[in-house]
Amino acid sequence: MSGDIPEEAVTGGAAGNLPVPTRGFVGRRDELTLLDALLRPNGGNRVHRRQLVTLVGPGGVGKTRLALQAARRTRSAYPDGVWLVELSPLYNTGLTGPAVVGLAVMETLRLSDETTRSVLESLIAWAQGKRLLLVLDSCEHVLTDCAAVVESLLLAPDVHILATSRRRLGVPGEQCVEVEPLPVGTGRDDALALFADRAAAVRPGFTLDGTTRPVAAAVCRRLDGIPLAVELAAARLSTLTLRELHDRLGTRPEPEPLDLLSAQDDRAEPRHRTLRTTIGWSHELCAPLERLLWARLSVFAGGFGLDAAQEVCADGPLSARWVPALLDRLVEQSIVRRRGPNRYGMLDTVREYGAGWLRELGEEDGVRLRHRECYRRLAREACAEWNTRRQALWCARVRADHADFRAAVDWSLDRSEDQAAALEITGTVGFLWRYSGHTRDALPRLDRVLATGPAPMPDTGPASVPATDPAPGADLVRALWTRGAVALFQGDPDTDTWIRRCADAARRQDDPVFLTAATYIAGGHLVICGRPAEALDVLSTAERLPVRDDWLGAAQLSVLLSVSFAHLMRAEYAPARTVAEEVLEESARRGESWAGTTAAYMLAQADLGQGDIPSAIHNATRTLTGNRLMHDTTMVAVALDLLANAVAAAGDGHRAARLLGINEHVWDITGSTQLGSPALAAARRACEHRIRDTIGERAYEDAYAKGRSMSYEEGMAYATDAPTG
Repeated sequence: MSGDIPEEAVTGGAAGNLPVPTRGFVGRRDELTLLDALLRPNGGNRVHRRQLVTLVGPGGVGKTRLALQAARRTRSAYPDGVWLVELSPLYNTGLTGPAVVGLAVMETLRLSDETTRSVLESLIAWAQGKRLLLVLDSCEHVLTDCAAVVESLLLAPDVHILATSRRRLGVPGEQCVEVEPLPVGTGRDDALALFADRAAAVRPGFTLDGTTRPVAAAVCRRLDGIPLAVELAAARLSTLTLRELHDRLGTRPEPEPLDLLSAQDDRAEPRHRTLRTTIGWSHELCAPLERLLWARLSVFAGGFGLDAAQEVCADGPLSARWVPALLDRLVEQSIVRRRGPNRYGMLDTVREYGAGWLRELGEEDGVRLRHRECYRRLAREACAEWNTRRQALWCARVRADHADFRAAVDWSLDRSEDQAAALEITGTVGFLWRYSGHTRDALPRLDRVLATGPAPMPDTGPASVPATDPAPGADLVRALWTRGAVALFQGDPDTDTWIRRCADAARRQDDPVFLTAATYIAGGHLVICGRPAEALDVLSTAERLPVRDDWLGAAQLSVLLSVSFAHLMRAEYAPARTVAEEVLEESARRGESWAGTTAAYMLAQADLGQGDIPSAIHNATRTLTGNRLMHDTTMVAVALDLLANAVAAAGDGHRAARLLGINEHVWDITGSTQLGSPALAAARRACEHRIRDTIGERAYEDAYAKGRSMSYEEGMAYATDAPTG
């Protein structure tokens, strides 16, 4: 499994997520100069600057690559980051509405809003005062919804947006830049330079000279200078000579009539035809099994690993053992792109072509079923091993394959004849999302599958819930438990409903561990609401059983963690420590991360209450490091508040003030300050007052402002580097 988890490939030293370029950028000098003037908020001609710039052009013309290059050149002007939001995974999901696009933006920005506000409300509130650039790629798939989100985001005056689309968004104030094919034979010959660069990659030593230049130029003219077409043609030099390539292009057939790149602008139609024909020509030159793999790979919504490609695409004449070699061939031909070790992806245009062929072959339902079963199996295995040393690996896998887990769940939810499978995959994936930072994706899908009949996916709040559930099983309990756990942390007013339903379903199981899991939802809710005595009464009813390896084991440990927290709220530090140490020991024995990290938080609280400040700082830092590893932004924020408190108690008021400033940014990401917990909010206020009294108002405000201005990554590095004590 680990071979399919991609390494993070982002630009270093600056906030954001721009991918590190794997190929050289060629040409577009004039376009980049224009985009510099349009996008730089602190430079260039103020008259020319625009808050929204849309790169418009047909598929394959190089809009995404141009946008990324322009964004890299301007990222120093955006202290809150330059962020690429890929919208193509939303294509063919069946989901519509501005909230779908807004959620994609929130996930990219790593916003972990734990409130019941709508997606757009959370996003707009967060954007106020931010100076950042969003690169919205492939807007044409969700054009109307994308326009609605953009119009809302532009209410924040320092948020700039660079969009790529086959059509303009139609938002007031939009500055459109038409992206033309690369020039050929105009004195610049950018298309020829691109051809030579890509040709040298597949045929080492290839250069343009008196013999090759005119033939290569003729090839580029034949392809109308469209970058994707040029790259696909150059890739063919791995098996053809330049002259053979030229001659074959001259006789290439028109492709079958697939609805691929529908032209919205009559002027672009010839270029669409050129690209369609070039992709069709590349398709014809592929071996039969290469074509079949190309078509079947089109079901992947995002990047995919080798193991998933083998499981989903192998069937009939295509054996799993042939997939690695065939993938390498498609990479050589620029049909598939490498995204890391054993990690692959496809450009939208190429994926759309493959999807058209998949429909022509009559295989779409069969391949999508295998796709669903692949991610259903992965989710089942992840839940079965969640409470083991493989937890961090599964967390990384779920995050890497998020788009395909989502696609598999949605495909199941749309098949009314297969509701048992829909319940299982929604419950398992929902559980994993709850621990991997994708709560917003889990909620509407859990609400839909837990409703009595087909229901829309709401943007806020739970769906209307029935009084009773169908015949219960483990899958139903897991789905209800996950929905209840999410409601607990959101402060959802319907939490009591989920508590009741989860307990009812758990009572009808033969396994008593299910009742223990349900007890966590009820007792944890009372803890969050600031009612620790009642919480301890409820939690004490949970039967102490051997801790399991699966998701239920995590629920069992959650009960103990809630007990420890309830004791802390009552200043009962000795019993709180005893229970936390028990969880920490169990976590270490298993090698899991989540419960152990949370137990370290409880120990830090007990240390602080008992006056052991060095130990409190150590455990708080340990908590922060673990939660950051698990991408649990909410618990990162909770841990930072605690660390600031401990550092203040150690006498380092300036560092503590800066930590509070850093954490203001993190709580801003979660959207739910101090989880709505009265106890946590009171501790935060007390810490602030102590620091102000120690170092003075002016020093506090200066240190706090410095922390507040740090990016998330800078803040985490500061918080975990050489803490006081």
